[in-house]
Amino acid sequence: MKLYLATGNKNKKREIQEILPDYEVRIPLDDGIEFDPVEDGKTFYENAIIKAKALYELVHCPVIADDSGICVDALDGAPGIYSARYAGPSYMQGKTDGSRISQDEQNRLLIAQLNDAVKLDSKPVRPYLHGERSCHYTCAMVLYCGQDRIFMAEETFEGQLIDSIEKAAGSNGFGYDPIVFLPEYGKTIAQISPEEKNAISHRGKAVKIIKKILENI
Repeated sequence: MKLYLATGNKNKKREIQEILPDYEVRIPLDDGIEFDPVEDGKTFYENAIIKAKALYELVHCPVIADDSGICVDALDGAPGIYSARYAGPSYMQGKTDGSRISQDEQNRLLIAQLNDAVKLDSKPVRPYLHGERSCHYTCAMVLYCGQDRIFMAEETFEGQLIDSIEKAAGSNGFGYDPIVFLPEYGKTIAQISPEEKNAISHRGKAVKIIKKILENI
């Protein structure tokens, strides 16, 4: 069965294809389809729906779309839905001209912003799951099979933001993975294997729920 994935991110395609080996996962780029919908939702779910519906109207096949991002607890969940556009504390929702900075620079700026927030916060450490540096990825995933056949799963992946860019480690994964530490593994997300990540990640858990739905429709 063919499934379209509403993204231009080949890393997302690889991760989802690994979890859905019995399906042919394709992204718009594979078929030369121009796809760049305006993601103006206020939540991960709203953005996932925007992408899923936009691609379905082009391919008329089942579409999976996800919206995901990193949420730092001490920064009130920022950068959240703006993770891909984040450009530091002065541009939390992205630069006004639409330009983007490198992932390495995003990583450096996010660590520095949390370090500053922790220093300025004189209150006792709030009861976050992993202390004052607690963070999590969120993934809202939609399976869109038509206007009245929409299924959704949302999952998280918990960790800690490291306190120095010099501690960034690992070559697996992508995005902010080298700066998110997993206390139970003693490694960053980018240091664990793809198989380990798929078993515990926000996207991996969401895809498995969608997989069960696919098997029953």
